[in-house]
Amino acid sequence: MADPCLKIVLVAPEIPYNTGAIGRTCVALNLELILIRPYGFSLDEKSVRRAGTDYWKHVNLSEYDSWEHFLEVRQPAEDSLYFFEEHGARSVYDPEYKPDGYLIFGNESRGLTPEVLEGHDDRIFNLPMLSPLVRSLNLANTATAVIYQAMRPQLGG
Repeated sequence: MADPCLKIVLVAPEIPYNTGAIGRTCVALNLELILIRPYGFSLDEKSVRRAGTDYWKHVNLSEYDSWEHFLEVRQPAEDSLYFFEEHGARSVYDPEYKPDGYLIFGNESRGLTPEVLEGHDDRIFNLPMLSPLVRSLNLANTATAVIYQAMRPQLGG
């Protein structure tokens, strides 16, 4: 049986560069990347491959047609779901992340929809911002920061 694997979930990603960069991070850390349609681009676009450089072919990629389809197929345990939103009530530093958990991010312009977040109020986290001049970071930067925080125990932190 394979070791537990953290999963990165992008719900309706819009910008190919972010998806490619997050895919590259997933390859670097042996993580699964889960993409949930609709996408704002084609996975065949050069910009996805360019951001992932020559690593994109190594991405452990799964795709689902909708959030409901993802839930139906994966049937994740509630305590393995971690949602990230700029207005999350808790910090990314609060939870003890499960090594096989799902780190869930929304798209670049709207974040996660109320339908996805419904019933998960205690599972919504934010990446703290110290300056009031910045609401949030780029999706790829945020995902990378969260991934490394979630993996601290495995990485020796």
